[in-house]
Amino acid sequence: MRIRLDLAYDGADFSGWARQPGLRTVQGVLEGAVARVLGGEPRLVVAGRTDAGVHASGQVAHLDLDEIQHRRLDAGRGDVDQLARKITGVLGRSPDVVVHRTSIAPDGFDARFSAVWRRYTYRVADEVTGYDPLERTRTTFVRARLDEQAMDAAARALIGLHDFAAYCKPREEATTIRTLLDYSWRRDETGTLVAHVRADAFCHSMVRALVGACVAVGQGRLVPDDLVRLRDEAVRTSAFPVLAAHGLTLAEVGYPAEDLLAARADQTRARRELD
Repeated sequence: MRIRLDLAYDGADFSGWARQPGLRTVQGVLEGAVARVLGGEPRLVVAGRTDAGVHASGQVAHLDLDEIQHRRLDAGRGDVDQLARKITGVLGRSPDVVVHRTSIAPDGFDARFSAVWRRYTYRVADEVTGYDPLERTRTTFVRARLDEQAMDAAARALIGLHDFAAYCKPREEATTIRTLLDYSWRRDETGTLVAHVRADAFCHSMVRALVGACVAVGQGRLVPDDLVRLRDEAVRTSAFPVLAAHGLTLAEVGYPAEDLLAARADQTRARRELD
């Protein structure tokens, strides 16, 4: 049985998603909680492996139960949809990670490879809103009065299928070609600038680089055409900063219709192998 888990976490005190010896990670904490509930050595597969300090409000993972874990779930007379409550229950009263929902995954579902897009948000406070110490773990403060209209225009100019090497931390033999589906900026009800960035996939540090580039536009250091030119040069650049991890949140993961899940997973897996 494959289980889908929908979860959220505050990344401030985690060394990222992926399990690492001697470090506190989201995967390590969650797998420990699942082991306490179901036994065995559970292994979670996640839609997006977030870095240290990055948060998630709409993360997705899957878990394959072995026969013993399946029997233990049945023996406890626990419906699969009650598994989320049990996992979260063993994490303590005010955990920084929570499983909102567990469900039986449809045939062909793979949390990572079946995904067709991922959406992130990034929060920036500037001199319009001022610095709020209560927001310091999820909002980056920039000492400037930012022009949100220029930032939004710059963001929209980057949308499309392109080589985003200028906006990625390079990995040997890995492609930097991505389809940026949506990118926009707006101020929320508090005046905080919020970026919405959606793509089929992201290369390492891509969202924080895209955000840093638009902040540079908002400060008047660059213009929207500069961001397009830098993108088309496809060379890693220091023309703008890569902003801090704590302003970034994985907000949502998109999947195709159930009858297309397996085909999408096969397609993505094959492409990653070519990368």
